[in-house]
Amino acid sequence: MEKMPYRDEVGLAVMPMVSVPSTETVTSSDWRQQQPVLTGKHVTLRELRASDAVSLFAMLTTAEVSRFISPPPTTVEGFERFIAWTQRQRAAGTYACFAVTVEGFDTAIGIFQVREFEPGFATAEWGFAIGSPFWGTGVFEAAAELVIDFAFDTVGVHRLEARAAVLNGRGNGALVKVGAVQEGILRKSFLRNGEYLDQVLYAIVEDDWRARRHTPRTAAPAVSVH
Repeated sequence: MEKMPYRDEVGLAVMPMVSVPSTETVTSSDWRQQQPVLTGKHVTLRELRASDAVSLFAMLTTAEVSRFISPPPTTVEGFERFIAWTQRQRAAGTYACFAVTVEGFDTAIGIFQVREFEPGFATAEWGFAIGSPFWGTGVFEAAAELVIDFAFDTVGVHRLEARAAVLNGRGNGALVKVGAVQEGILRKSFLRNGEYLDQVLYAIVEDDWRARRHTPRTAAPAVSVH
């Protein structure tokens, strides 16, 4: 999901999406009332806080991170409004957004988002944006597995979709690494910097994910980074 239905009070500000060994997940009885904290290998995912606006502005507005995503908020205040919006949407039961933090620090270095794609959350869409200093460190894969488990085990999703620009080699490689299956090309489906880009549609279905959790991993294919 490289675009989200978030509109900043100042103007359109669509949030970015798509730029482990055993894990332990802590969940609440109702994620709409209180978003759970997810803990895995060297990462913790929690609900966004207003204080995360500064670090998210620094991490997600760089050229390399924002290249293939809709423009994020352009100010710290814009991120504060976005964070408040995520909390309202979670309470409404249509959307969840996690701050990604790494072991030993409580600073948000990225986000994962899951949104309802049809009433009842049977189909959902997910995506992510991670600060470039943490690319290639294993943070993405550890966090992604927690979010996918959350979607299937806590939210009750059956089918989890994602979209990535064809030219976004890193984003496509990341999705394949966690078991997403390419299902097609969405032609000229994403407007970025005045140009319509093709996107790849990926999906993970619940049965495949549960089978994969009990299957030893194989080495992921090499993916070129654009």
